Amino acid sequence: MTQPNLDAVKHYLLDLQDRLCEGLAGADGSANFHEDAWQREGGGGGRTRVIEEGALFEKGGVNFSHVYGDKLPPSATAARPEMAGRGFHAVGVSWVLHPRNPHVPTSHGNVRFFIAEAEGQPPVWWFGGGFDLTPYYPHLEDVRHWHQVAQGLCQPFGDDVYTRYKSWCDDYFFLKHRGETRGVGGLFFDDLNEWGFERCFAFQRAVGDAFLEAYLPIIERRRHQPWGENERDFQLYRRGRYVEFNLVWDRGTLFGLQSGGRSESILMSMPPLARWEYDYHPEPGSAEAELDDYLRPRDWLNE
Repeated sequence: MTQPNLDAVKHYLLDLQDRLCEGLAGADGSANFHEDAWQREGGGGGRTRVIEEGALFEKGGVNFSHVYGDKLPPSATAARPEMAGRGFHAVGVSWVLHPRNPHVPTSHGNVRFFIAEAEGQPPVWWFGGGFDLTPYYPHLEDVRHWHQVAQGLCQPFGDDVYTRYKSWCDDYFFLKHRGETRGVGGLFFDDLNEWGFERCFAFQRAVGDAFLEAYLPIIERRRHQPWGENERDFQLYRRGRYVEFNLVWDRGTLFGLQSGGRSESILMSMPPLARWEYDYHPEPGSAEAELDDYLRPRDWLNE
């Protein structure tokens, strides 16, 4: 097993941020990302890049961060109490895109690397990440394309990898208090170190490199579909579910806040506008009602 190489991971992630911003700004066509570099008082920092009020994206962000410290926060040691008191480095890129057109899905992804060290002991390290899709007016061909890309990037790493990480995504991005998935899933993995550093790092790169291949064709198919006040209201209502997940269930948000990360960057994932309506139910047979069939785990590629 090769030794973990934090510098190599960091170099890849900085390049990934550049490539994602270039591809997404190109898709938008009228707005660019502006960068906000920041430093963390406890150690580390990052560069937050945000796109707003574009032709396509109402708001989006692609964040790089590298934070470190002498002690892991509680959210990182809850399942690993033996690591309490270790110093750590956490480096990653996360991205969230909130298009204006309700027919273009919201999307999220991240790739990250943790390493925790203590004097006289071998380092403990792992990779995590994935990507997921949150449509408001879903189309089966889009969902299948999304999962075909996910399956394709997983295939070189084992026949069962897609199935495992697709299922993990369905389980993780689940709003327990609502009894529904956040969207149509994708991939989610965490604590990945079982293949050794080089192979795990290769898988992280495969996930990061595949995102634009998965997302940009969906954008192009849906960006010119007409919409009006009704579709906008439904989009904002469903964005409320996105906010609920991020604030109630998302471990990454909790880790960022507990580790003293920059709140503006951590909460960049929130949509610019959202709404809540008491006991809302879409009209049976409506386009809005069709979403219910997509908010549960399904075998998208074999149905």
